[in-house]
Amino acid sequence: MSKQVSKQEWTVAVGEASVSAVYEPATATEQLAVFVCAHGAGGSMSDRGMLASANALRARGFGVVRFNFLYKEKKSSRPDAMPKLMETVAAVVARVREELGLRESRSLASARDDKSEKLIIGGRSMGGRACSMLAAEGFDADGLLLLAYPLHPAGQPEKLRDAHLSKITMPVLAFSGTRDALCTRSLMERALETVNTPWQMRWIDGADHGFHVLKSSGKTDDDVMQEIARVSSEWVIELPARV
Repeated sequence: MSKQVSKQEWTVAVGEASVSAVYEPATATEQLAVFVCAHGAGGSMSDRGMLASANALRARGFGVVRFNFLYKEKKSSRPDAMPKLMETVAAVVARVREELGLRESRSLASARDDKSEKLIIGGRSMGGRACSMLAAEGFDADGLLLLAYPLHPAGQPEKLRDAHLSKITMPVLAFSGTRDALCTRSLMERALETVNTPWQMRWIDGADHGFHVLKSSGKTDDDVMQEIARVSSEWVIELPARV
């Protein structure tokens, strides 16, 4: 179990630049995992969707690390190139391991009990995609949690972002809405036919890319986030120790 600490704010070096990051522990009785959660292209570490996701997950046993990508730290609206996004995630994870005492590798899993904290990477949309690219390169983490993976640009289903998915070996839990304009269900299900890693794909009925649902659905956006947090908690509890 990593040392339990209260909320922390960090400045994380990324090359010669730096980004802001914040760690908030779980509000549940037991902290099961630390989730390094990357924001989407049009968002930030403090946007409404990120805060809603973080609060729901914290109530279900996740300590959550939110951070800005470099372009957002510079108050730009143009996302960084993918290699820079990936570098930023890796730098934040390294800082998380240092600050929270999380082991860099779980190769000594036999010395850990089943309740020891796990490190999960992922995030919303573009942020989740950057983490999936790292995962495809063999990045060290216990699982990948994707919130609205952007399989293709809106209105351009022919431009698939799936070539690397088959290279991912860590367990994956992914949530997408059935009204998500950036993730056509049939195309995602076809892409997953090439994936060999344990990948749980959860479709949120009536939700769009931001997990907003129509009033006619009988659910609220908060209901959706609570469902995502509940399923995520059940998933992380069942994650096997890596050896």
